[in-house]
Order: sequence, then structure tokens, then C-alpha cells
Amino acid sequence: MHRICRSSARRAVLLVLFAAVLCGYQADAAAPDPIFLRFEVSIGPSLHVLSLRVTVEQSGEAYSILAEAETRSLADLFVDLRSRLHVRGRIDAGALLPAAMRAETHRRGADFYTRLDYGAGGNVTAEISPPPARPVTPVTAAQMRGTVDQLTAYLVLARTLARRGSCALALAVFDGRRRYDLNFTDAPAESLSGFSGGNQICRMSRQRIAGFPTDQAGSRTTDQGKLWFARLVPGDVMIPVRMDFDSEFGTFTAELAELRGRGVYLRLPE
Repeated sequence: MHRICRSSARRAVLLVLFAAVLCGYQADAAAPDPIFLRFEVSIGPSLHVLSLRVTVEQSGEAYSILAEAETRSLADLFVDLRSRLHVRGRIDAGALLPAAMRAETHRRGADFYTRLDYGAGGNVTAEISPPPARPVTPVTAAQMRGTVDQLTAYLVLARTLARRGSCALALAVFDGRRRYDLNFTDAPAESLSGFSGGNQICRMSRQRIAGFPTDQAGSRTTDQGKLWFARLVPGDVMIPVRMDFDSEFGTFTAELAELRGRGVYLRLPE
């Protein structure tokens, strides 16, 4: 039971970490002020399980994203998770190219480390500690090649959404342990309380390719999510204001609680 719960919580944390970085993209050459966001995550109607803080900086053709998450309330007793992910990369002719990603996670008394480095020709090298405790399908060098990290993936989505007005996008992702495809499609428009005008909704599906436990159906397994965006800051970017992710224990929901940057300060009721 605890193993399944931890797996669901980890997937929810990753989704929130992925989606939170969407605020960080700015298309012009000027270096905007850093942007800070805070998301609060719950499962079901009222159980608060996670707080997420994200700081995004961009200077010229470089970008940097720092995302930190920490469990709250009862989730702290069962999962006790603290996570810190940092990615840096460059923007070349409009393409986002990660250079390095570092992740540190503390969960239930254990520490996990991930290191990704990106070389020429799309080659990716990965170091993880400790190795998986359960049998997983191996990730080959060919499967890693040409992938992006999970934070950059959602930054690409932010840019595409702002430029084209459509969520339609498919990305190959490797997070250091797992290889999966993220697919985004447009969802029907609907109102979101507290946000009017310019809202857009994306559906997300994650297809498992490799690196997952061998008893979880491999590439046949697909995880689902839904993301709401609104235009809250100046510039060619939309901000994620709500993210839903389905799990065995219900729907994890992450809602924007605080935003600072680009002349905007927003604090929403919690």
C-alpha cells in the first residue's frame, strides 16, 4: 500500500514540477526579472499534500529553472518528501537545449540523486544514486538520445502554446531514471473560477517507454493529466494556474497560490 502511495505521489510531484516551470519563458532578448511561483497541491477536495516553489531566471540566450517541493500535513508522515531540481540550458534559433540537470530528493529517510548532462549530437549521460530497488526495464543510450529533461519539456510547451495558441505537441523525455513520451492536446474551453479571459486548457498523456518497474505494463501504460493556463504577466507566455493528475488514490490538484515577477504580484485565496 505504501509503495503504491509513494509511486502516485512521485508522479504527482513530477507533473507539478514539470508544469510549474511553464511561467519561465520570455521570447524577447531582454533579461526579465526572475519569476517566483508557489503552488499548493491537494488530493481529493481538501487534503493538502505538497507545497511547490519555483524560481525561473533568463538572461540573453540562457535559462535556469529551480523547482523545490515539500510534502505537507498527513503526506509528510507517509512520504516525507523534499525535492530540489535545477536545470540550465540555452536557446538556439528558437530551440530550447538543456545543458545539465541536477536533482536531489529525500523520501522516507532515503536520499536520491540524479545527474544529467547533454553532449553533442543529442547524446545524454546519466548518473543516479542509489540504483532502482525494483526490477525495471532498461533505458538504452539510443532511447536517451535527443530527449529533454522534464523541466525543459514544459518550457517548450509554454512557448508553443503562447506562439501558436495550441497545446498540440509531442516530446521525448528522460528524467534520469525513466524514459517516456509526453503528448499534449487541446481540450474544450471551460471557465476557471478567479481567471477570466484568455484561458486555455491542455490534456496531457504520458506514455511509459523504459525505466519503469517491469510489473507496470511497460509502454502500454499511459498516465493522464489536465492543465489550465491564463495570461497573468506581460510578454509572450501563459501561466499554469491549475494542474490535475489522475492516480490510484484520486486526483491530485495543484493550484497557483502566489506569483511574483515582471511587475506583477498575485496572491490567491487558499
